[in-house]
Amino acid sequence: MTPDARSRALSEIAFCESILSKAGLNVLLETFRDTAETKAWDHYPPGDVFDPQSGAQWFYHCHPAEEGAAEHGHFHCFLRPEGPDGPIHHLAAVGVDAYGRLLRLFTVNRWVTGDDWLDAEKTIALLPRFNVEMPRPSYLVNRWLTAILAAYENEIAGLIRERDRVIAAHHPNDGSPPLEDRALEVTSSLDF
Repeated sequence: MTPDARSRALSEIAFCESILSKAGLNVLLETFRDTAETKAWDHYPPGDVFDPQSGAQWFYHCHPAEEGAAEHGHFHCFLRPEGPDGPIHHLAAVGVDAYGRLLRLFTVNRWVTGDDWLDAEKTIALLPRFNVEMPRPSYLVNRWLTAILAAYENEIAGLIRERDRVIAAHHPNDGSPPLEDRALEVTSSLDF
């Protein structure tokens, strides 16, 4: 990613956050706009967001509330390069606080999302294709998430490479495959 492209993406993030804040909103409130009750583990919006043109897909979910935890939940970002019925590849997760502020970027072990595993370099090659600039369910949240993955593309690529290093070095005690070991959930993380 060029410095100019990164600068444009960072400006896009700030723009989306600024427009939402004018209405007293943030990316999290906007994601829950049509939600009467937020439940841990449920996908928001229901059915996920999928862009048929780019193959990008995302959903938000939160875990049960923990006292003192800064992270409210996270956006899981995927790409389906062959369309909605083709394989799905997890790119990264975007952790936010209860006000929708970016807290961290991270990768997870395959069992967490049940995606179709690709090695690091093949996964990284998909990053530039993540684009969900669609009007629904929220144009601004879609733009914001697209810009997050663009602005931090280099950092996410590093996280994906670290993911593969961690998994390659992981040897579960019970002899199970590392990609299925539930003792290994988050494989790499970058805090902001």
